[in-house]
Amino acid sequence: MAGGVLGDAQPWQQVLALVLAATVVMGSPGPATISVTAVGAAFGLRPSLGYTSGVVLGTIAVLLAVAAGIFGLLASVPGVASVLAILSAAYILYLAFKIATAPPLAERGSTTTKPDFLGGFTLAVANPKAYVAIGAVFAGAASQADRLGVSTRLLVLAAMIVAIHVVWLLAGTAFARLLRHPLASRIINLVFAGTLVLTTLLAALR
Repeated sequence: MAGGVLGDAQPWQQVLALVLAATVVMGSPGPATISVTAVGAAFGLRPSLGYTSGVVLGTIAVLLAVAAGIFGLLASVPGVASVLAILSAAYILYLAFKIATAPPLAERGSTTTKPDFLGGFTLAVANPKAYVAIGAVFAGAASQADRLGVSTRLLVLAAMIVAIHVVWLLAGTAFARLLRHPLASRIINLVFAGTLVLTTLLAALR
């Protein structure tokens, strides 16, 4: 009965269902999304665009790997999942340190080291939550008797990846104006750094 209802759904309804699923599952707080917010808050909008672009393209790479079944093959090799988790955790701890120790915006010069594109890309492709979340959404859509096709699902999910991370970045940069005050800057940076580590631990324990 449920299969018949899903099979009768119009393409636009299936796109809407896919968008809603992606928003809930992929848009929830996780290492990548929280890191984008934290970097945006600590460094401001423009300096964070490179890092955010890396996270977005890395997450799209994960999407393509999941869709092609590449991650399934890699995950079947003993130790691959553990290596990804260790790489992700190591970079997240480094990133949390950089955020926690970032000086107030007003005191920063051009020599201040900011998270870059490569760092964002590395975090995204080594983020275990990304594979689980994207795999759940993609498999859920593929299990329906849909008329969208793989290419349409990929385009919709890629667009959602961009939209989700832009929203998280803008949420972070909303705090940036407060970070010109030394005390507020230190408190907010420490909160974001702690939240990043906590979110990563919770994702690892799932």
